[in-house]
Amino acid sequence: MWIPSPSGRQVVLTHGTQRAVAVEVGGGLRSYEAGGVAVLDGYDEDRRCDAGRGQPLVPWPNRVGEGRYDFDGETYALALTEPERGNAIHGLTRWSTWEVLEALTDRACLGHTLRPQQGWAWTLELRVEYRLGGTGLDVTLRARNRSPSRCPFGAGFHPYLSAPTGRVDDLQVRLPAATRYVTDERGLPVGVEGVAGGPFDLREPTILGDRRLDVAYTDLERDAQGMAVVEVTDPRTGGCVQLRMDPAWTHVMVFTGDTVGARARQGLAVEPMTCPADALRSGAGLLALDPDEVWEATWSLTPGWLVSQS
Repeated sequence: MWIPSPSGRQVVLTHGTQRAVAVEVGGGLRSYEAGGVAVLDGYDEDRRCDAGRGQPLVPWPNRVGEGRYDFDGETYALALTEPERGNAIHGLTRWSTWEVLEALTDRACLGHTLRPQQGWAWTLELRVEYRLGGTGLDVTLRARNRSPSRCPFGAGFHPYLSAPTGRVDDLQVRLPAATRYVTDERGLPVGVEGVAGGPFDLREPTILGDRRLDVAYTDLERDAQGMAVVEVTDPRTGGCVQLRMDPAWTHVMVFTGDTVGARARQGLAVEPMTCPADALRSGAGLLALDPDEVWEATWSLTPGWLVSQS
């Protein structure tokens, strides 16, 4: 008997020595490797996605406390998808089936229409494109508000970068961010603080060691093209992966995976976000899309060994 994959249709992309697999369920990225080296700590085809691996997070990233928020004079109550903490987490599309709109050798586009439902009153037309090229993988998310009224919106992605030794402790990270969010026991922001000189300061290359991070950063340093760049390096080999974010991604979450069970601390989540946790309640960084307005943003993964060989 044929048993379908829990993640649905597998869309395989190749370019030179690169191979990536996008999936129907959640519209996410199941795996990515370059030159025979795993760039992402993904999951197997016969397994369900766990811990958000490779998933787009829309129409909000991270958490909404109590699942309740106000927008344009109305109060909404979302299902509590993190019940042990009393939160709604990571949006509404993670377990939806996304339609494969285009599947070429090195590019795929998946789409999903998010409809009104409990705690959500709007229609969003979503598209995610995965594209392999000479310097790595580009991921572009596009959203159009198909509603007659303004729509609250936030977005994120949840890739886990591989730790070649099997432990994030051995990774060296450079994250040029000046500010981090302080959170309570439920993972909700209670303030912000500068990172200078403290244990969360990753502005210079830093070995993670035994740091336990589940931290959102902002005030990102950007290059002349407006890109913020996080560098994750294997000090043994010098192999480096850059995660590059265009100006729409104003925040980045770093999670050392301490709470993901048997795979704890085996991959480092570096998550581009447009806003911090609880943005639907606080309004911090929250976007409001007008009727028929289109929003689009791109982030990229560049394995340094590809560039050095080109």
